[in-house]
Amino acid sequence: MTFDTTRDIHDADLVAELEKARGSIVFDFVRRDLVRRQSERDKLSQMPRDARRRAMTAAKLAETAPTVKDLRHLHSVRAICGLPYERLPVGQRDFARKQGNMALDVTAGVLRDPNGNAVPQPVPFGPKARLVLMHLCSEAIQQKSATIEIAETFTGFVRDMGFSDSGGRKGPLTAFKEQLNALAACSMRLSVWNGQSVRSRNITPIDEMSLWLSHNPDQRSLWPSTVTFSPAMYESLQRHALPLNANVVRAFAGSSRKLDLYFWLGWRMHNIDEPLTLSWQALFGQFGGGNKNQRDFKRHFKHDLTEVTEVLTKLPVQLNETGLTLLPGEPSLLALPAKRATRKPS
Repeated sequence: MTFDTTRDIHDADLVAELEKARGSIVFDFVRRDLVRRQSERDKLSQMPRDARRRAMTAAKLAETAPTVKDLRHLHSVRAICGLPYERLPVGQRDFARKQGNMALDVTAGVLRDPNGNAVPQPVPFGPKARLVLMHLCSEAIQQKSATIEIAETFTGFVRDMGFSDSGGRKGPLTAFKEQLNALAACSMRLSVWNGQSVRSRNITPIDEMSLWLSHNPDQRSLWPSTVTFSPAMYESLQRHALPLNANVVRAFAGSSRKLDLYFWLGWRMHNIDEPLTLSWQALFGQFGGGNKNQRDFKRHFKHDLTEVTEVLTKLPVQLNETGLTLLPGEPSLLALPAKRATRKPS
């Protein structure tokens, strides 16, 4: 087989590897391997963005075991009761999500700008709100502090999730910060009932946030510098932090539904010791927002689960006419590092 270097190997780093091996006894072996790698890259480059992210993440997870550096965290409550998938209609300031015997009620709030003017905020929504929550929880765990220095980490976080850090009115960075503002302004209440009594608790995560108003006319929104969790939220997060893999989150960063499905599967698997089957009705209640009926939901859910399992290839789930069966599994099935063994006191 003959190779045309400029056609079969054209990425600069691969060409450099080829030139480095030229004249050695392993040159032909190296060249064949580089042709294979170039072909794989070319196939990826032709895929749609989300499909490319999934394929790249699946390949990385297959080649490299997850480490502590890959870990991110989210409060487990957010894995049970999610936020709206899309922006609510103009004028709608409240949102409720029920799951089993619990519900999350969210009410949009208002922030004041540096001149004291009221700036209404929407109910937080979409994938960016979910990613921001994960970032805040992860930074609180990482920094071991209820107060988080957002200004130094936020832009890097946006890039790490696969988005441009460009600002402006329609830039991704602006959209992320708007969701952070919405989260800071809203109020949340979690309710749990058993048929005889109901218990409610405010779980609004952000107790305090420092803001400043950009003087750039293309960025006239409130920009955060520090965020402080409420003491109750920070204490609860330390006890109920759900571990996530940043690579998997990045693969689904453009989809609220797939993020929620990944979060929920992680929470469920962490809390079962035997197979668990959930009916289609229960699944519809958890993930059916935006679907007209259960038939449409089944089609969309099967599609979403298929794409999740493209990344988490060993995920122990089975779909059938009854619903979804989830099996217990090791953390590695969710692309998480193995739990460290705790040393018993001598």
